[in-house]
Amino acid sequence: MLKIMFKITFIAILFSLLSACTTVPDGVKPVEKFNLSKYQGKWYEIARLDHSFERGLEQVTAEYQLMPEGYVKVTNRGFSTQKQTWSEAIGKAKFVEATDIGFLKVSFFGPFYGSYVIFELDKQYQYSFVAGPNTSYLWLLSRSPTPDKAVVDKFLSMSKDLGFDTNEIIFPVHRMLPKQNQ
Repeated sequence: MLKIMFKITFIAILFSLLSACTTVPDGVKPVEKFNLSKYQGKWYEIARLDHSFERGLEQVTAEYQLMPEGYVKVTNRGFSTQKQTWSEAIGKAKFVEATDIGFLKVSFFGPFYGSYVIFELDKQYQYSFVAGPNTSYLWLLSRSPTPDKAVVDKFLSMSKDLGFDTNEIIFPVHRMLPKQNQ
């Protein structure tokens, strides 16, 4: 009986840990009327809260592509100034709710998913504000490596109002660097 209780408890804890990674930060609301076809393609990372998996990377981009199997292929690239090499991570994203709500879960490591919450997106799909499962994860993406200052100001203001630590936001450099071997 004790073994069964242990297994049930273990499964419950594992389930809660896995589902906690696909949450939405308090006050953040995913965009509605989301159109994946318009969102696909290349985005430049303009600003972010720094994390070990991106630390030291410049010229960071993300590319999204709908695959025939129904998931979204995610390709993140960045240039390590310290190593003078390109880094690339390929993952997959799936919608958490309906396909017209900007709330996806993304995995780069097997069965473990993290939230990808699009909480601001202009009508032309030229910039996107993205959060993770909590206020420790935040990105400003743009179709251009040099978005209007008004977009950056809106991102900072909106993010601060939602409880993100905007004093910790960094702005990766986008400049001409050696091309990545394809």
